Amino acid sequence: MLAPLQTGAARFSSYLLSRARKVLGSHLFSPCGVPEFCSISTRKLAAHGFGASMAAMVSFPPQRYHYFLVLDFEATCDKPQIHPQEIIEFPILKLNGRTMEIESTFHMYVQPVVHPQLTPFCTELTGIIQAMVDGQPSLQQVLERVDEWMAKEGLLDPNVKSIFVTCGDWDLKVMLPGQCQYLGLPVADYFKQWINLKKAYSFAMGCWPKNGLLDMNKGLSLQHIGRPHSGIGY
Repeated sequence: MLAPLQTGAARFSSYLLSRARKVLGSHLFSPCGVPEFCSISTRKLAAHGFGASMAAMVSFPPQRYHYFLVLDFEATCDKPQIHPQEIIEFPILKLNGRTMEIESTFHMYVQPVVHPQLTPFCTELTGIIQAMVDGQPSLQQVLERVDEWMAKEGLLDPNVKSIFVTCGDWDLKVMLPGQCQYLGLPVADYFKQWINLKKAYSFAMGCWPKNGLLDMNKGLSLQHIGRPHSGIGY
């Protein structure tokens, strides 16, 4: 769902941008003091051509962060839900905070180990088939490659300010720390703060997007592009 954004994002008014900037400035915090602006899960900032149109807006205010790292996990699932869930798609878009252009992409599928066979429900929901995860790296290996990518992109430089962006808190508050705890893996510090796009949207627009991305698209007069529940839509 991290597909290119559309020019319709120009309707994201200067008023909204000003309000969103205030959020970005750090007035939304989780109970533990972690900034949570809001996350248009990796799939989602890029899912609308948001970059080009935002960059073209003269009124676009300076940002606190040099880079926004849009992230959206897909995980094993079923009805009723299986436990533990495991990340099977790990996508990140590196979005320039000044130009709103996508500068780099990290994308890997992950081999689930507790429930190695994807359910029909999971495949129908995400579009991920068994062959796409079979033989792929483990979560530990993927996290190591994420760290290598972060270093290569200059995101570990203390002078470079970056933050993850997700559509809700599930990805980085529940899914990643939960699976890492289950596997006995550490969680890197850069995964411990993020912008929750739903909160940013509700602050700027005055209403909570009950249906997530669909409501935010409608509220901003944006057309959805790409497949829902797909980490990166090509």
